[in-house]
Amino acid sequence: MSDIAIRVEDLSKQYRIGAKQEGYRTLRDTMTGALVSPFRRARRLLSGEAHGATKLKETIWALKDVTFEIKQGEVVGIIGRNGAGKTTLLKILSRITEPTQGYAEIRGRVGSLLEVGTGFHPELTGLENIYLNGAILGMKKAEIEQKFDEIVDFAEIEKFINTPVKHYSSGMYVRLAFSVAAHLEPEILLVDEVLAVGDVAFQKKCLGKMGVVAKAGRTVLFVSHNMNAILNLCERALLIKNGEVLFFGNTQEAVDLYLSESNNLQYGYADLSSHSGRTAGMSVIAQSIGLYTSKSSREYSEGATSGDDLSFRIHYDCGQHSIDLVQLGISTLMGQRVFTIGTHLCPDFDDTLRGRGVIECYLPNVRLTAGEYTVTVMMGKRMPSRNIDCIDNALRFRIEDGNYFGTGLAPLPGQGSLAQRSEWKVDRE
Repeated sequence: MSDIAIRVEDLSKQYRIGAKQEGYRTLRDTMTGALVSPFRRARRLLSGEAHGATKLKETIWALKDVTFEIKQGEVVGIIGRNGAGKTTLLKILSRITEPTQGYAEIRGRVGSLLEVGTGFHPELTGLENIYLNGAILGMKKAEIEQKFDEIVDFAEIEKFINTPVKHYSSGMYVRLAFSVAAHLEPEILLVDEVLAVGDVAFQKKCLGKMGVVAKAGRTVLFVSHNMNAILNLCERALLIKNGEVLFFGNTQEAVDLYLSESNNLQYGYADLSSHSGRTAGMSVIAQSIGLYTSKSSREYSEGATSGDDLSFRIHYDCGQHSIDLVQLGISTLMGQRVFTIGTHLCPDFDDTLRGRGVIECYLPNVRLTAGEYTVTVMMGKRMPSRNIDCIDNALRFRIEDGNYFGTGLAPLPGQGSLAQRSEWKVDRE
């Protein structure tokens, strides 16, 4: 047992769907809540929700009987679809959330980077939050000062270090949060998929830093949908499905099993009303999605050729919701996001979805290279930004090589997912 860093035994977590989660509250929020509380209580009395008459909310098990051990110095990947329970597991290990059943034994100082904003106080500056996080980790002021310049340089936010972090962009937030978590020398580092917020260069920088942390003998748990990153960084992988451990062992075997689970995805058209990729607790807004090769097509297509026009049509039923943000994420089968498109990026779109209907996303001259791709559907609100419905790997489609370049040639496998025309010129002396 002396070399065990994390020991989890029959860990389970149950949530009530619809239960409100409290976020950051200002003094004004607290005072306003106190003033309106009597009126809310009266409304509940009139509607018969008080004195035990409240309707029982539906419950779900985000984790169920999870058991595993991780040795000191191991780098372990945690993989699975959206809603599988990966983030819930990290929150329990970080002592942010209490388990419903079972227990987790953690030996060592834990540094965690979960969702954007976790562990930072929005009213404090970047500088103050560095010292706050260090103090939470049990570090002395002299230790933090020794690492301070290195943290700021890595995060690339020197100009904004004295600015309250509530004014930071999501990218700045993540850069500083990761830098703090990685540099304050925790014995156990927990990293969630938040690295997807940063740019590609910073993602590579973070993966390199995690490699350095691992070589120093520290334990790393890494949640990601990027299978290439999991394969390159992790010695073992934990595959979670519907809150239960499906496999824990060799990374390549875990990734192969994860990808084989994705082979059940439908090509060209998918019924989303009861899709297994929907994030737990989300409302069922998207009813179906289909891929078409032109705006006028009535028959869905399982794929297209590189350079073709594509059209995604989503049938929706908003119910009581109003939706003003729809996004599609296109990824490779290995989980590498190729691009994300959304209504907020379209200057001519200014509409809100209500009731039932069909929303179409038209993509002219799609430059994807030959291969297979998946589509993630996200529907929600812009301000404040939140998903109301999210389906991971909602649809699968194929792209075949076409004469995109007009030469009869195409990029070789492994040379990237996007084709780009180019012009070449030589000036001879």
